[in-house]
Amino acid sequence: MSQSQSDSPPRPQRTIPAAYFPLGYKEAASQWWTSVTSRQAERSVLAHVPFLREATADAIGPQIQDLAKSDPFGQRIWTSSMVELSGKNRALNELSIERVGEQADDTLVMLHGYGAGLGFFYKTFEPLSQAPGWRLFALDMLGMGNSSRPPFKIHAKDPKDKIAEAESWFIDALEEWRKVRKLEKFTLLGHSLGGYLAVSYALKYPGRLNKLILASPVGIPEDPWAVNADMPEPGESAMANEFTQDQESIVSGEPAGANATFAGTTDKKAAAAAAAAAKPNTATAPPKRPIPGWLVWLWDANVSPFSIVRLAGPLGPRFVSGWTSRRFNHLPPDEKEALHTYSYALFRQKGSGEYVLPYLLAPGAYARSPVINRIQDVGRQVVTPATETAPAVRETGLPIVFMYGENDWMDVAGGYAAAEKVKQRAVKALLHGSDAERQNEAGSAKVVVVRKAGHHLYLDNPDEFNELVRLEMEETRQTGLRERNAAKRYDGGGRVF
Repeated sequence: MSQSQSDSPPRPQRTIPAAYFPLGYKEAASQWWTSVTSRQAERSVLAHVPFLREATADAIGPQIQDLAKSDPFGQRIWTSSMVELSGKNRALNELSIERVGEQADDTLVMLHGYGAGLGFFYKTFEPLSQAPGWRLFALDMLGMGNSSRPPFKIHAKDPKDKIAEAESWFIDALEEWRKVRKLEKFTLLGHSLGGYLAVSYALKYPGRLNKLILASPVGIPEDPWAVNADMPEPGESAMANEFTQDQESIVSGEPAGANATFAGTTDKKAAAAAAAAAKPNTATAPPKRPIPGWLVWLWDANVSPFSIVRLAGPLGPRFVSGWTSRRFNHLPPDEKEALHTYSYALFRQKGSGEYVLPYLLAPGAYARSPVINRIQDVGRQVVTPATETAPAVRETGLPIVFMYGENDWMDVAGGYAAAEKVKQRAVKALLHGSDAERQNEAGSAKVVVVRKAGHHLYLDNPDEFNELVRLEMEETRQTGLRERNAAKRYDGGGRVF
């Protein structure tokens, strides 16, 4: 052996860190064998919600009355239901929370993100139900969570029609659920993919929303590749952070990345950033290299991460632990374990709504029909059908709130650009609308950055997230009270009482 060879340092061995999949083989096989049902797993997560109790026959009695005495916000109960829809195997899993003995004039509906379920909102249920006059609904989207899982199939041929059909698969079910629950109007909060679909719902079914709250919504900014199937997909994407970010570092570390620029920024700087971001054709420079071909193939072939979980068999829980161990490592051990079990119970179910992803998003999580190109039309649609007693009217704007974590892998600059387009549309309506339209103008937009939070901001910093949402709820309630009081002053003939 030569002297140079002997003095050379040994080459480092590339190994997968032991903590990457922390669940052992034996424990994984045990979880797979015992296989807690997704319903049981959901209830285990809900058991960590303080004060609220299930509205069973046994609970509506001395037990829950005693609990109400110790709760400064009164008696609150939750009900879990499967709401049947038309057609075969179509039903939405619903969690309803109400304040007993109070009239609910306002409704908040919550939609989860891709492949998730309503249980991930468990830290919001108690704080948000403190608001008087509100009833809360958390829904599992069709084909996800504990909702029914009918076969997902797209029949359209044209790319634009495929996008519309994929969106409608979810939002048509939401609209049908609204009719079953006899809700005239409500406030809609959507996270990630739920935020994207909330915008789609507002556009297709106008006149049904009081406010739109988009928590780290996917698909806002425009990308030159994602809207053209004939071009290579973008090579740089932060989507990998969803699977690799350590949540403990997010909630306890300092702000990082481009989004940190907007954390605690002044209104003047935010306005300048919004104006710059809203300029056309400057959102994204073409990337230097495409995403690896194998990833594009898996994406376009609809091979979802949940397919891998199902195929992994006894190793499925171990595979899932690679995500849950990092996503929930800032939570107490019992809550982290409950969310891991819940996640695995959902991920292993029959594939259905998960197959929507390649129709709506290109590899890298860029929207094929970017929200930034449609957001200005939210709250500006004609409400139909028109009848002799209820003629068609055009909406006069809708308050929209964009919420991001300061360490979010979603681009907050896209939120600022979208908010700027909403504001510009409101200015146009005030300048060129009729007297009645100007008087009723309600279009507005704001961007809020939640500190010490990433993409799952409602779990990362629930206190700040819940407080911000409560403020939006209170603003909506006060607006509704003013409108209802004004309506009481007039009868059908326009006479003042």
